[in-house]
Amino acid sequence: MSSNEHTNHHISYGTYFIVWLTLIGLTVLTVAIAGVNFGSIALLLAMVVAAIKSTFVISYFMHVKYDDKIFLVFLILAISSLLAIFVLTTFDVFLR
Repeated sequence: MSSNEHTNHHISYGTYFIVWLTLIGLTVLTVAIAGVNFGSIALLLAMVVAAIKSTFVISYFMHVKYDDKIFLVFLILAISSLLAIFVLTTFDVFLR
């Protein structure tokens, strides 16, 4: 296979439908978490659910799951950079 040939991956409508139902279910879970008093872990739970939802969207709807691995590397690099900024900002705010 030459370097400019690219294999096309066609995701079935059934897969899209299942991913969509999963995202709807996770959204309902997020609303349920917001409605129940979980105390200090409520934000953590909501962020974990949001991370799972974004993984589904990135993998299936943005087709990163079936694309070249270099795109996944750059995505991980961007998310790691954003996470580092969040962590450093949090330490700066709470350790003043």
